[in-house]
Amino acid sequence: MTVSERTVAVLPFDPVHAPPEQRRAVGQLRADSAAHDCPEDPLHNPDQAALELTLLLPDERAEYFVVWEGERAVGLGGLSYDLQQNTHLAQVRLVVHPQFRRRGLGRALTRALEAAARRLERPTLTFATTSLNPAGEAYARVLGAQAALTLRQTRLDLAGIPQELRRAWQARPENDPYRLHAWDGPVPEGFLERMADVMMVMNTAPRGDLDMNDWRITPEMIRAWEANLNGSGEVRHLLVLEDTRSGELMGYSEVFWSPERASIVHQGATAVRPQARGQGLGKWLKAAMLDRVEADCPGAREIRTGNAEQNAAMRGINAALGFAPFITITEWQLRLQ
Repeated sequence: MTVSERTVAVLPFDPVHAPPEQRRAVGQLRADSAAHDCPEDPLHNPDQAALELTLLLPDERAEYFVVWEGERAVGLGGLSYDLQQNTHLAQVRLVVHPQFRRRGLGRALTRALEAAARRLERPTLTFATTSLNPAGEAYARVLGAQAALTLRQTRLDLAGIPQELRRAWQARPENDPYRLHAWDGPVPEGFLERMADVMMVMNTAPRGDLDMNDWRITPEMIRAWEANLNGSGEVRHLLVLEDTRSGELMGYSEVFWSPERASIVHQGATAVRPQARGQGLGKWLKAAMLDRVEADCPGAREIRTGNAEQNAAMRGINAALGFAPFITITEWQLRLQ
């Protein structure tokens, strides 16, 4: 009997203690779904896809549920949350194998996730859908979720970067008080507290209608992120701007790159403190990062980044560099009754 011929059975799943064959089956589900939704991208490693489910920060927790077809994982639901911050929220992820969609698996997994959220007293759920899978948006509307924030993911062909513009953005005035630091490994201990402080500038990024409080970043969180990166095999390149007059860090930019999927570089945060904006620091960071990618990400062909519709300044910088529209990402919010 198949999952289409019976009531869908949703079972708890512990990615840390599950047998290796079950972990790999869940990783294969994630890899297969990603390959279906974005067939031009490099394939995901199933073992790596499974490992990612175990990489949490010290104050983060997650619960997972799986639908099995024999030994094959065909549906996955996840609920992650923070024990100390935004304690009304939980983030949802939902994956159904392309061959098993429209059979009620998503609804069954959603019921399990909602029950877990109520048990944990997390009345607000957030999740993301992309234009690569229109069925996700349709399902979000069926659930009664609110489209709270729209982001545009764009991509840059590294072979077409305007070199003169890149050089111009890195030209700095004589006696410039700002110093650029490049860190590929852990943040140096002497900068750790300052790095945590500057990362909280991302709280100024647009949130749309998301019911979310500011996130507090700590040195311990940074070290946990770094440990997770080491475990994942992903490489982070980090650029940081220091004001030499005060020692304060005024901005940063980071990208993530995996040798296994070498053609794509993912742009993480780029942020400049509000009081330092208007001095070309964001452009400097973006242009200097392109040099880092060119030198240290062999095989990279494109950079992808996402920005909220309301973030006109960063979208303008990206457009000037040649970033072109790729997909739309919608952040949804669902309030449990």
